[in-house]
Amino acid sequence: MRKVTGDVLVRKPHEKWSAQEHAGHLLDLEPLWMARVDDFLTDRDTLAVADLGNRKTHEANHNTQELAEILAGFRTARLRLVEHLGTFEPDVFARTSLHPRLKQPMRLVDHLYFVAEHDDHHLAKIWELIAF
Repeated sequence: MRKVTGDVLVRKPHEKWSAQEHAGHLLDLEPLWMARVDDFLTDRDTLAVADLGNRKTHEANHNTQELAEILAGFRTARLRLVEHLGTFEPDVFARTSLHPRLKQPMRLVDHLYFVAEHDDHHLAKIWELIAF
């Protein structure tokens, strides 16, 4: 693994998010993912609404933070989510709730796939931004 310099991590091509901001965005969404998991647990009809403008990420100023702190926060939050899921009875994973933007019923297992796809998109962007 090669060392990536700080200037590469915070570079904003075309005024879009930097690699570090993409990483921060993953951390920023962990409370939403936890809220939605709890929506399934409590059998809510509709999942928590996301901020489609990504205000939290835009205001967080992730480029001024230490990357290690962002990554540690993400790891802690994601482990908390996974540990929480480990306490669920199997039938909870088949429960459905309406996704507020897609207007489609979604099972908890589908939601977790959605989260993984979202993560994968941002990880691919990070790799693209740090590639020389």
